Amino acid sequence: MLSITGLPAFNDNYIWMLADSESQTCYVVDPGDAQVVERACQEQQLTLAGILVTHHHADHIGGVNALTKDRSIPMFGPAHDNISVLTHPLSDGDTVNVFGGTFQVLDTPGHTKGHICYFGQPENIGPVLFCGDTLFAGGCGRLFEGTPAQMLSSLTRLSQLPEETRVYCAHEYTLSNLKFAHAVEPNNTEIAERIQQVQQLRRLGLPTVPSTIALEQKTNPFLRTALPAVQQAASRFSGRPVNSNEDSFAIIRQWKDNF
Repeated sequence: MLSITGLPAFNDNYIWMLADSESQTCYVVDPGDAQVVERACQEQQLTLAGILVTHHHADHIGGVNALTKDRSIPMFGPAHDNISVLTHPLSDGDTVNVFGGTFQVLDTPGHTKGHICYFGQPENIGPVLFCGDTLFAGGCGRLFEGTPAQMLSSLTRLSQLPEETRVYCAHEYTLSNLKFAHAVEPNNTEIAERIQQVQQLRRLGLPTVPSTIALEQKTNPFLRTALPAVQQAASRFSGRPVNSNEDSFAIIRQWKDNF
């Protein structure tokens, strides 16, 4: 039986652990903190079998050296994102075998130039996406290295995955993202309803992720930049006409950066 567990790290990160109860082994995604992973493995009596990373930022790879020291553990990650310790550099279209299932590698530049995501359908779980800092619940990552056109293309690609795909992003940013989404689309009742649900989860100390592709399509402004309501909001914010979907995205992203 496979399971996915979120391991909270730092202020708002999630390290995702994909565990197999039969073999008592696990893979982790974006282990920024080695101690968090080691503690979870000890508590659940699991042996670390592999590491997947989405991009090179320290809060995603900071625990790698400690986790691989004196151990032969495969480390998968983006070939074009300057991570020297990878044993398996990956590019778009490559696959990773995890517990007999296949994860497809998707190039998703924008947050960083080499950012990748992992899409798979593990046995007994269904379609899942480990998307790092590309797609967030209610938002998307900042453009530290890529362009608006790259990020828009990456998000469009992810939005075309099956609607039931569970979205495992790497940060607990949902409430602040949705407050911005509400500013963009104040008449979107599904955003208002989602804010209430998320506030209740946070009051209980519970995570607000994973999300789903279907929910993001309805409530995430960065997947909705082609819609008239979002483009009108972008135009009001910028004080000029919106010329294209890419222009709409760039304005909304700039707005969010300063929200």
